[in-house]
Amino acid sequence: MAARPWAITNADSASGGGEEEGKHVKPFTPEKAKEIIMCLQQPAVFYNMVFDWPAQHWTAKHLSEVLHGKQIRFRMGTKSTDTAPQFETACNYVEATLEEFLSWNSDQSSISGAFRDYDHSKFWAYADYKYFVSLFEDKTDIFQDVIWSDFGFPGRNGQESTLWIGSLGAHTPCHLDTYGCNLVFQVQGRKRWHLFPPEDTPFLYPTRIPYEESSVFSKINVVNPDLKRFPQFRKARRHMVTLSPGQVLFVPRHWWHYVESIDPVTVSINSWIELEEDHQTRVEEAITRILVCALKTAENPHNTRAWLNPTELEETSHEINCHYLNGAISAFFNHYGTSEVVETQARRTNREYTIKEELNMHSHVGVEQAGGHNLSSETVKQEAASPFGLDLVPVTPSSEEPSSERGGIFENDGEDFVSKNGKSFGKRQRMMSESENAVVEQIASDRTVAVSQTFVSTDDLLDCLVNPQVTRIVAQLLIQGRST
Repeated sequence: MAARPWAITNADSASGGGEEEGKHVKPFTPEKAKEIIMCLQQPAVFYNMVFDWPAQHWTAKHLSEVLHGKQIRFRMGTKSTDTAPQFETACNYVEATLEEFLSWNSDQSSISGAFRDYDHSKFWAYADYKYFVSLFEDKTDIFQDVIWSDFGFPGRNGQESTLWIGSLGAHTPCHLDTYGCNLVFQVQGRKRWHLFPPEDTPFLYPTRIPYEESSVFSKINVVNPDLKRFPQFRKARRHMVTLSPGQVLFVPRHWWHYVESIDPVTVSINSWIELEEDHQTRVEEAITRILVCALKTAENPHNTRAWLNPTELEETSHEINCHYLNGAISAFFNHYGTSEVVETQARRTNREYTIKEELNMHSHVGVEQAGGHNLSSETVKQEAASPFGLDLVPVTPSSEEPSSERGGIFENDGEDFVSKNGKSFGKRQRMMSESENAVVEQIASDRTVAVSQTFVSTDDLLDCLVNPQVTRIVAQLLIQGRST
Protein backbone atom coordinates (compact mmCIF):
# COMPACT_ATOMS: atom_id res chain seq x y z
CA MET A 1 0.00 0.00 0.00
CA ALA A 2 1.28 3.47 -0.83
CA ALA A 3 2.41 5.81 1.93
CA ARG A 4 -0.56 7.60 3.45
CA PRO A 5 -0.66 11.40 4.00
CA TRP A 6 -1.01 12.69 7.57
CA ALA A 7 -1.22 16.04 9.28
CA ILE A 8 0.32 16.51 12.70
CA THR A 9 -2.39 18.62 14.33
CA ASN A 10 -5.89 19.87 13.63
CA ALA A 11 -4.49 23.25 12.66
CA ASP A 12 -2.59 21.71 9.78
CA SER A 13 -5.89 21.07 8.00
CA ALA A 14 -7.86 24.21 7.31
CA SER A 15 -10.60 22.36 5.47
CA GLY A 16 -12.79 21.67 8.51
CA GLY A 17 -16.03 20.02 7.56
CA GLY A 18 -15.37 20.82 3.92
CA GLU A 19 -14.23 17.99 1.67
CA GLU A 20 -12.09 19.81 -0.91
CA GLU A 21 -9.20 21.75 0.60
CA GLY A 22 -8.03 18.97 2.94
CA LYS A 23 -7.65 16.20 0.38
CA HIS A 24 -3.87 16.17 0.61
CA VAL A 25 -3.63 15.69 4.38
CA LYS A 26 -5.54 13.99 7.13
CA PRO A 27 -6.21 15.85 10.36
CA PHE A 28 -5.20 12.98 12.66
CA THR A 29 -2.44 10.39 12.52
CA PRO A 30 -3.53 6.80 13.26
CA GLU A 31 -1.96 7.06 16.70
CA LYS A 32 -3.79 10.28 17.51
CA ALA A 33 -7.12 8.97 16.15
CA LYS A 34 -6.86 5.85 18.30
CA GLU A 35 -5.95 7.90 21.35
CA ILE A 36 -9.09 9.97 20.84
CA ILE A 37 -11.28 6.91 20.32
CA MET A 38 -9.97 5.12 23.40
CA CYS A 39 -10.58 8.05 25.74
CA LEU A 40 -13.54 9.94 24.29
CA GLN A 41 -16.78 9.39 26.23
CA GLN A 42 -19.24 11.11 23.90
CA PRO A 43 -20.17 10.48 20.25
CA ALA A 44 -18.28 12.53 17.69
CA VAL A 45 -17.99 12.82 13.91
CA PHE A 46 -14.63 12.58 12.15
CA TYR A 47 -14.17 14.63 8.96
CA ASN A 48 -11.54 14.26 6.22
CA MET A 49 -10.33 10.84 7.33
CA VAL A 50 -11.61 8.56 4.53
CA PHE A 51 -11.34 10.66 1.36
CA ASP A 52 -8.84 8.23 -0.17
CA TRP A 53 -10.59 5.00 0.80
CA PRO A 54 -11.65 2.97 -2.25
CA ALA A 55 -14.83 2.11 -0.33
CA GLN A 56 -16.00 5.72 -0.63
CA HIS A 57 -17.27 4.72 -4.10
CA TRP A 58 -19.34 1.79 -2.83
CA THR A 59 -22.76 2.98 -3.85
CA ALA A 60 -25.58 0.44 -3.96
CA LYS A 61 -25.34 0.50 -7.76
CA HIS A 62 -21.62 -0.26 -7.66
CA LEU A 63 -22.12 -3.06 -5.14
CA SER A 64 -24.84 -4.61 -7.27
CA GLU A 65 -22.28 -4.94 -10.06
CA VAL A 66 -19.61 -6.32 -7.72
CA LEU A 67 -21.93 -8.94 -6.25
CA HIS A 68 -23.18 -10.15 -9.66
CA GLY A 69 -26.71 -11.21 -8.70
CA LYS A 70 -25.84 -12.60 -5.26
CA GLN A 71 -28.91 -13.16 -3.10
CA ILE A 72 -29.07 -10.99 0.02
CA ARG A 73 -31.56 -11.10 2.86
CA PHE A 74 -33.60 -7.91 3.28
CA ARG A 75 -35.65 -7.04 6.33
CA MET A 76 -39.02 -5.55 5.36
CA GLY A 77 -40.65 -3.04 7.71
CA THR A 78 -43.67 -0.80 7.50
CA LYS A 79 -43.60 2.97 7.18
CA SER A 80 -45.87 3.37 10.18
CA THR A 81 -46.11 5.85 13.05
CA ASP A 82 -46.87 3.27 15.71
CA THR A 83 -45.59 3.91 19.23
CA ALA A 84 -44.27 0.35 19.50
CA PRO A 85 -40.77 -0.44 18.17
CA GLN A 86 -40.51 -2.53 15.00
CA PHE A 87 -38.41 -5.34 16.37
CA GLU A 88 -36.78 -7.71 13.91
CA THR A 89 -38.98 -10.56 15.16
CA ALA A 90 -42.02 -8.68 13.83
CA CYS A 91 -40.59 -8.00 10.36
CA ASN A 92 -40.83 -10.03 7.18
CA TYR A 93 -37.78 -11.07 5.17
CA VAL A 94 -37.05 -11.54 1.49
CA GLU A 95 -34.10 -12.96 -0.41
CA ALA A 96 -33.25 -10.71 -3.35
CA THR A 97 -30.39 -9.24 -5.35
CA LEU A 98 -29.28 -5.64 -5.10
CA GLU A 99 -30.51 -5.16 -8.67
CA GLU A 100 -34.00 -6.21 -7.58
CA PHE A 101 -33.79 -3.93 -4.56
CA LEU A 102 -32.82 -0.93 -6.70
CA SER A 103 -35.61 -1.64 -9.18
CA TRP A 104 -38.16 -1.90 -6.39
CA ASN A 105 -36.76 1.19 -4.72
CA SER A 106 -37.20 3.19 -7.92
CA ASP A 107 -40.92 2.58 -7.40
CA GLN A 108 -41.52 0.69 -10.62
CA SER A 109 -45.20 -0.23 -10.56
CA SER A 110 -44.73 -3.44 -12.54
CA ILE A 111 -42.13 -4.88 -10.18
CA SER A 112 -41.98 -8.64 -9.90
CA GLY A 113 -39.82 -11.04 -7.99
CA ALA A 114 -39.06 -11.03 -4.29
CA PHE A 115 -40.46 -7.54 -3.60
CA ARG A 116 -43.73 -7.98 -5.52
CA ASP A 117 -45.81 -8.24 -2.32
CA TYR A 118 -44.40 -5.05 -0.80
CA ASP A 119 -45.83 -1.70 -1.85
CA HIS A 120 -42.89 0.70 -1.97
CA SER A 121 -45.02 3.50 -0.56
CA LYS A 122 -45.82 1.42 2.54
CA PHE A 123 -42.64 -0.58 3.19
CA TRP A 124 -38.93 -0.07 3.60
CA ALA A 125 -36.16 -2.61 2.99
CA TYR A 126 -32.94 -3.07 4.93
CA ALA A 127 -30.00 -5.35 4.20
CA ASP A 128 -28.41 -5.03 7.64
CA TYR A 129 -25.64 -6.77 9.56
CA LYS A 130 -24.05 -8.09 6.34
CA TYR A 131 -20.62 -9.33 7.34
CA PHE A 132 -18.00 -8.82 4.65
CA VAL A 133 -16.55 -12.29 5.16
CA SER A 134 -19.90 -13.82 4.14
CA LEU A 135 -20.97 -11.28 1.56
CA PHE A 136 -17.66 -11.14 -0.29
CA GLU A 137 -16.43 -14.65 0.50
CA ASP A 138 -15.10 -15.15 -3.04
CA LYS A 139 -13.83 -11.56 -3.43
CA THR A 140 -11.57 -11.15 -0.41
CA ASP A 141 -9.40 -8.53 -2.15
CA ILE A 142 -12.23 -6.08 -1.59
CA PHE A 143 -11.51 -6.16 2.14
CA GLN A 144 -8.59 -3.79 1.51
CA ASP A 145 -10.98 -1.06 0.32
CA VAL A 146 -11.83 -0.34 3.97
CA ILE A 147 -8.84 1.00 5.91
CA TRP A 148 -9.60 1.15 9.63
CA SER A 149 -5.85 1.25 10.20
CA ASP A 150 -6.18 4.99 9.49
CA PHE A 151 -7.88 5.18 12.90
CA GLY A 152 -5.05 3.40 14.66
CA PHE A 153 -6.09 -0.24 14.35
CA PRO A 154 -3.39 -1.92 12.21
CA GLY A 155 -4.59 -4.72 10.00
CA ARG A 156 -8.28 -3.96 10.54
CA ASN A 157 -10.15 -3.71 7.25
CA GLY A 158 -13.30 -5.02 5.63
CA GLN A 159 -12.75 -8.45 7.14
CA GLU A 160 -13.80 -7.00 10.51
CA SER A 161 -16.65 -4.92 9.07
CA THR A 162 -20.35 -5.11 8.30
CA LEU A 163 -22.34 -3.54 5.48
CA TRP A 164 -25.76 -1.85 5.75
CA ILE A 165 -27.93 -0.99 2.71
CA GLY A 166 -31.38 0.49 3.16
CA SER A 167 -34.23 2.44 1.62
CA LEU A 168 -35.95 5.54 2.98
CA GLY A 169 -37.31 4.83 6.46
CA ALA A 170 -35.21 1.73 7.10
CA HIS A 171 -34.06 1.69 10.69
CA THR A 172 -32.78 -0.31 13.63
CA PRO A 173 -34.75 -0.20 16.90
CA CYS A 174 -33.15 1.67 19.77
CA HIS A 175 -30.54 -0.54 21.47
CA LEU A 176 -27.09 -0.58 23.00
CA ASP A 177 -24.24 -2.88 22.01
CA THR A 178 -22.82 -4.68 25.03
CA TYR A 179 -19.44 -5.27 23.38
CA GLY A 180 -16.91 -2.69 22.27
CA CYS A 181 -17.31 0.72 20.70
CA ASN A 182 -18.36 1.50 17.15
CA LEU A 183 -16.96 3.30 14.10
CA VAL A 184 -19.44 3.98 11.30
CA PHE A 185 -18.45 5.17 7.83
CA GLN A 186 -21.31 6.71 5.82
CA VAL A 187 -20.84 5.91 2.13
CA GLN A 188 -24.10 6.84 0.36
CA GLY A 189 -27.12 8.83 1.47
CA ARG A 190 -27.72 10.17 4.95
CA LYS A 191 -28.66 8.53 8.22
CA ARG A 192 -30.04 10.19 11.30
CA TRP A 193 -28.72 8.95 14.62
CA HIS A 194 -30.60 9.33 17.90
CA LEU A 195 -28.17 8.60 20.76
CA PHE A 196 -28.57 8.40 24.53
CA PRO A 197 -25.77 8.11 27.15
CA PRO A 198 -25.22 4.92 29.18
CA GLU A 199 -26.31 6.50 32.45
CA ASP A 200 -29.76 7.07 30.92
CA THR A 201 -30.27 3.29 30.61
CA PRO A 202 -33.06 3.18 33.26
CA PHE A 203 -35.00 5.79 31.28
CA LEU A 204 -34.80 3.68 28.09
CA TYR A 205 -36.66 0.69 29.65
CA PRO A 206 -34.15 -2.00 28.67
CA THR A 207 -35.28 -5.48 27.65
CA ARG A 208 -33.57 -8.64 26.38
CA ILE A 209 -36.65 -9.75 24.46
CA PRO A 210 -36.16 -10.20 21.58
CA TYR A 211 -32.96 -11.93 22.59
CA GLU A 212 -29.76 -11.29 20.70
CA GLU A 213 -26.31 -11.73 22.15
CA SER A 214 -24.62 -8.35 22.56
CA SER A 215 -27.79 -6.26 22.10
CA VAL A 216 -29.98 -4.71 24.80
CA PHE A 217 -33.13 -3.30 23.23
CA SER A 218 -35.35 -0.48 24.43
CA LYS A 219 -39.10 -0.98 24.76
CA ILE A 220 -39.57 2.53 23.42
CA ASN A 221 -39.99 3.79 19.89
CA VAL A 222 -37.80 6.80 20.53
CA VAL A 223 -39.07 8.75 17.50
CA ASN A 224 -42.70 8.32 18.61
CA PRO A 225 -42.64 7.43 22.32
CA ASP A 226 -45.63 6.40 24.38
CA LEU A 227 -44.96 8.72 27.30
CA LYS A 228 -47.99 7.53 29.24
CA ARG A 229 -46.60 4.02 29.37
CA PHE A 230 -42.94 5.07 29.61
CA PRO A 231 -42.92 8.37 31.54
CA GLN A 232 -39.28 8.05 32.66
CA PHE A 233 -38.22 8.50 29.04
CA ARG A 234 -38.80 12.24 29.50
CA LYS A 235 -35.57 12.29 31.51
CA ALA A 236 -33.45 10.73 28.76
CA ARG A 237 -31.01 13.10 27.06
CA ARG A 238 -31.29 12.68 23.32
CA HIS A 239 -28.26 13.49 21.14
CA MET A 240 -28.91 13.77 17.41
CA VAL A 241 -26.72 13.93 14.34
CA THR A 242 -27.26 13.44 10.62
CA LEU A 243 -24.36 11.47 9.18
CA SER A 244 -23.48 12.31 5.57
CA PRO A 245 -21.25 10.56 3.00
CA GLY A 246 -17.55 10.79 3.81
CA GLN A 247 -18.10 11.19 7.55
CA VAL A 248 -17.24 8.66 10.27
CA LEU A 249 -19.23 8.52 13.49
CA PHE A 250 -17.66 7.29 16.70
CA VAL A 251 -20.16 5.67 19.09
CA PRO A 252 -18.66 5.08 22.56
CA ARG A 253 -19.27 1.96 24.62
CA HIS A 254 -22.85 1.38 25.79
CA TRP A 255 -24.36 4.44 24.11
CA TRP A 256 -27.94 3.73 23.05
CA HIS A 257 -28.73 4.42 19.41
CA TYR A 258 -31.66 4.43 17.00
CA VAL A 259 -30.56 4.78 13.37
CA GLU A 260 -32.78 5.64 10.41
CA SER A 261 -32.22 6.18 6.69
CA ILE A 262 -33.47 9.58 5.55
CA ASP A 263 -32.50 9.33 1.87
CA PRO A 264 -33.86 6.98 -0.85
CA VAL A 265 -30.75 4.76 -0.68
CA THR A 266 -28.19 4.56 2.11
CA VAL A 267 -24.98 2.56 2.40
CA SER A 268 -22.90 2.36 5.60
CA ILE A 269 -19.90 0.36 6.77
CA ASN A 270 -19.12 -0.18 10.42
CA SER A 271 -16.64 -1.98 12.65
CA TRP A 272 -17.00 -2.79 16.34
CA ILE A 273 -13.76 -2.18 18.21
CA GLU A 274 -12.95 -4.61 21.02
CA LEU A 275 -12.34 -3.15 24.47
CA GLU A 276 -10.81 -4.33 27.72
CA GLU A 277 -14.22 -4.36 29.41
CA ASP A 278 -15.49 -6.98 26.95
CA HIS A 279 -13.89 -9.78 28.99
CA GLN A 280 -16.35 -9.30 31.84
CA THR A 281 -19.18 -8.47 29.47
CA ARG A 282 -18.86 -11.94 27.92
CA VAL A 283 -19.57 -13.41 31.33
CA GLU A 284 -22.61 -11.13 31.70
CA GLU A 285 -23.86 -12.15 28.25
CA ALA A 286 -23.45 -15.84 29.08
CA ILE A 287 -25.55 -15.38 32.23
CA THR A 288 -28.20 -13.58 30.22
CA ARG A 289 -28.29 -16.33 27.61
CA ILE A 290 -28.78 -19.06 30.23
CA LEU A 291 -31.69 -17.26 31.89
CA VAL A 292 -33.46 -16.15 28.72
CA CYS A 293 -33.20 -19.52 26.97
CA ALA A 294 -34.21 -21.47 30.07
CA LEU A 295 -37.29 -19.44 30.90
CA LYS A 296 -38.52 -18.73 27.38
CA THR A 297 -37.99 -22.29 26.18
CA ALA A 298 -39.85 -23.63 29.20
CA GLU A 299 -42.70 -21.22 28.54
CA ASN A 300 -43.14 -22.21 24.89
CA PRO A 301 -40.62 -24.69 23.47
CA HIS A 302 -42.26 -24.66 20.02
CA ASN A 303 -42.26 -20.93 19.31
CA THR A 304 -38.71 -19.68 19.73
CA ARG A 305 -39.04 -17.30 16.78
CA ALA A 306 -41.33 -15.11 18.88
CA TRP A 307 -38.51 -14.19 21.25
CA LEU A 308 -35.27 -15.15 19.51
CA ASN A 309 -33.94 -12.45 17.21
CA PRO A 310 -33.44 -13.61 13.59
CA THR A 311 -29.72 -12.86 13.93
CA GLU A 312 -29.53 -15.78 16.39
CA LEU A 313 -29.59 -19.02 14.42
CA GLU A 314 -31.26 -21.13 17.09
CA GLU A 315 -31.79 -21.46 20.81
CA THR A 316 -29.13 -23.54 22.50
CA SER A 317 -29.50 -26.16 25.20
CA HIS A 318 -28.89 -25.47 28.86
CA GLU A 319 -25.82 -27.70 28.73
CA ILE A 320 -24.30 -25.72 25.87
CA ASN A 321 -25.14 -22.41 27.54
CA CYS A 322 -23.47 -23.52 30.80
CA HIS A 323 -20.42 -24.56 28.80
CA TYR A 324 -20.40 -21.10 27.24
CA LEU A 325 -20.55 -19.47 30.69
CA ASN A 326 -17.65 -21.55 31.99
CA GLY A 327 -15.68 -20.73 28.86
CA ALA A 328 -16.28 -17.00 29.35
CA ILE A 329 -15.13 -17.16 32.99
CA SER A 330 -12.05 -19.20 32.05
CA ALA A 331 -11.18 -16.70 29.33
CA PHE A 332 -11.52 -13.89 31.86
CA PHE A 333 -9.02 -15.54 34.22
CA ASN A 334 -6.69 -16.45 31.37
CA HIS A 335 -6.61 -12.79 30.41
CA TYR A 336 -6.16 -11.23 33.85
CA GLY A 337 -4.30 -14.00 35.64
CA THR A 338 -4.24 -13.00 39.31
CA SER A 339 -7.07 -12.48 41.76
CA GLU A 340 -5.77 -9.00 42.54
CA VAL A 341 -6.22 -7.93 38.92
CA VAL A 342 -9.64 -9.59 38.84
CA GLU A 343 -10.83 -7.63 41.85
CA THR A 344 -9.51 -4.39 40.37
CA GLN A 345 -11.29 -5.07 37.10
CA ALA A 346 -14.55 -5.88 38.87
CA ARG A 347 -14.42 -2.65 40.87
CA ARG A 348 -13.68 -0.59 37.79
CA THR A 349 -16.54 -2.08 35.79
CA ASN A 350 -18.90 -1.61 38.72
CA ARG A 351 -18.37 2.14 38.43
CA GLU A 352 -19.99 2.22 35.01
CA TYR A 353 -23.21 3.86 36.19
CA THR A 354 -21.57 5.84 39.02
CA ILE A 355 -21.54 9.31 37.57
CA LYS A 356 -18.61 11.35 38.84
CA GLU A 357 -17.42 13.79 36.19
CA GLU A 358 -18.43 14.45 32.59
CA LEU A 359 -15.55 14.30 30.16
CA ASN A 360 -13.87 17.72 30.11
CA MET A 361 -11.86 17.89 26.93
CA HIS A 362 -10.36 21.24 27.91
CA SER A 363 -8.60 19.81 30.97
CA HIS A 364 -7.52 16.19 31.41
CA VAL A 365 -9.41 13.88 29.07
CA GLY A 366 -10.29 10.54 30.57
CA VAL A 367 -9.05 11.17 34.13
CA GLU A 368 -12.46 10.30 35.56
CA GLN A 369 -14.17 7.60 33.54
CA ALA A 370 -17.44 5.85 34.36
CA GLY A 371 -16.49 2.44 33.02
CA GLY A 372 -14.67 3.85 30.02
CA HIS A 373 -11.40 2.82 28.40
CA ASN A 374 -8.01 2.49 30.07
CA LEU A 375 -5.39 5.21 29.61
CA SER A 376 -1.89 5.52 30.98
CA SER A 377 -1.15 8.66 32.98
CA GLU A 378 1.27 9.73 30.25
CA THR A 379 -1.45 9.51 27.62
CA VAL A 380 -3.80 11.59 29.75
CA LYS A 381 -1.17 14.30 30.15
CA GLN A 382 -0.64 14.43 26.41
CA GLU A 383 -4.39 14.82 25.86
CA ALA A 384 -4.76 17.94 27.96
CA ALA A 385 -6.15 20.01 25.08
CA SER A 386 -9.48 19.37 23.43
CA PRO A 387 -9.31 17.32 20.22
CA PHE A 388 -12.55 18.90 19.04
CA GLY A 389 -12.41 21.29 16.13
CA LEU A 390 -13.34 21.47 12.48
CA ASP A 391 -12.30 17.86 11.84
CA LEU A 392 -13.78 16.27 14.96
CA VAL A 393 -17.24 17.51 15.90
CA PRO A 394 -18.96 16.36 19.11
CA VAL A 395 -22.57 15.15 18.98
CA THR A 396 -24.32 17.37 21.50
CA PRO A 397 -27.64 16.99 23.34
CA SER A 398 -30.75 17.86 21.39
CA SER A 399 -32.86 20.79 22.52
CA GLU A 400 -35.98 18.93 21.37
CA GLU A 401 -38.35 17.43 23.92
CA PRO A 402 -39.47 13.85 23.20
CA SER A 403 -42.36 14.09 20.79
CA SER A 404 -45.62 12.25 21.16
CA GLU A 405 -46.00 12.51 17.39
CA ARG A 406 -43.45 11.27 14.88
CA GLY A 407 -43.56 14.49 12.87
CA GLY A 408 -42.11 16.52 15.72
CA ILE A 409 -38.81 14.66 15.50
CA PHE A 410 -38.43 14.90 11.75
CA GLU A 411 -38.95 18.60 11.18
CA ASN A 412 -35.24 19.28 11.65
CA ASP A 413 -32.59 17.65 9.46
CA GLY A 414 -30.42 16.95 12.50
CA GLU A 415 -27.46 19.17 11.60
CA ASP A 416 -28.57 21.88 14.02
CA PHE A 417 -27.90 19.48 16.86
CA VAL A 418 -24.18 19.20 16.10
CA SER A 419 -22.26 21.93 17.88
CA LYS A 420 -19.24 23.08 15.90
CA ASN A 421 -17.73 25.28 18.57
CA GLY A 422 -15.63 22.48 20.02
CA LYS A 423 -17.06 22.87 23.53
CA SER A 424 -17.35 19.94 25.91
CA PHE A 425 -20.25 19.16 28.20
CA GLY A 426 -18.94 20.17 31.62
CA LYS A 427 -20.23 18.29 34.66
CA ARG A 428 -23.08 15.79 34.55
CA GLN A 429 -26.07 16.92 36.55
CA ARG A 430 -27.70 13.58 37.44
CA MET A 431 -26.31 11.40 40.19
CA MET A 432 -26.39 7.65 40.67
CA SER A 433 -29.30 7.62 43.11
CA GLU A 434 -31.67 9.03 40.51
CA SER A 435 -30.76 6.35 37.97
CA GLU A 436 -31.09 3.62 40.57
CA ASN A 437 -34.54 4.84 41.55
CA ALA A 438 -35.54 4.92 37.91
CA VAL A 439 -34.86 1.19 37.57
CA VAL A 440 -37.63 0.52 40.06
CA GLU A 441 -39.86 3.27 38.69
CA GLN A 442 -39.61 2.00 35.12
CA ILE A 443 -40.80 -1.45 36.15
CA ALA A 444 -43.66 0.04 38.12
CA SER A 445 -44.66 2.41 35.32
CA ASP A 446 -44.86 -0.49 32.90
CA ARG A 447 -47.84 -1.67 34.86
CA THR A 448 -49.73 1.65 34.90
CA VAL A 449 -51.51 0.89 31.64
CA ALA A 450 -53.63 -1.67 33.44
CA VAL A 451 -53.35 -1.15 37.18
CA SER A 452 -55.71 -3.99 38.00
CA GLN A 453 -53.63 -6.46 36.02
CA THR A 454 -51.49 -8.39 38.50
CA PHE A 455 -50.34 -11.17 36.18
CA VAL A 456 -46.55 -11.31 35.88
CA SER A 457 -45.34 -12.73 32.58
CA THR A 458 -42.06 -14.48 31.82
CA ASP A 459 -40.92 -11.35 30.00
CA ASP A 460 -41.69 -9.25 33.09
CA LEU A 461 -39.53 -11.56 35.17
CA LEU A 462 -36.71 -11.50 32.62
CA ASP A 463 -36.76 -7.71 32.48
CA CYS A 464 -35.71 -7.80 36.13
CA LEU A 465 -33.41 -10.84 36.10
CA VAL A 466 -31.38 -9.81 33.07
CA ASN A 467 -31.43 -6.08 33.60
CA PRO A 468 -27.88 -4.94 32.70
CA GLN A 469 -27.23 -3.77 36.25
CA VAL A 470 -28.27 -7.14 37.67
CA THR A 471 -26.19 -9.29 35.31
CA ARG A 472 -23.20 -7.06 35.99
CA ILE A 473 -23.44 -7.77 39.71
CA VAL A 474 -23.96 -11.52 39.14
CA ALA A 475 -20.93 -11.66 36.83
CA GLN A 476 -18.77 -9.89 39.41
CA LEU A 477 -19.90 -12.26 42.17
CA LEU A 478 -19.08 -15.28 40.00
CA ILE A 479 -15.64 -13.91 39.13
CA GLN A 480 -14.81 -12.88 42.69
CA GLY A 481 -16.00 -16.24 44.05
CA ARG A 482 -13.53 -18.06 41.83
CA SER A 483 -10.63 -15.70 42.45
CA THR A 484 -10.21 -16.72 46.11
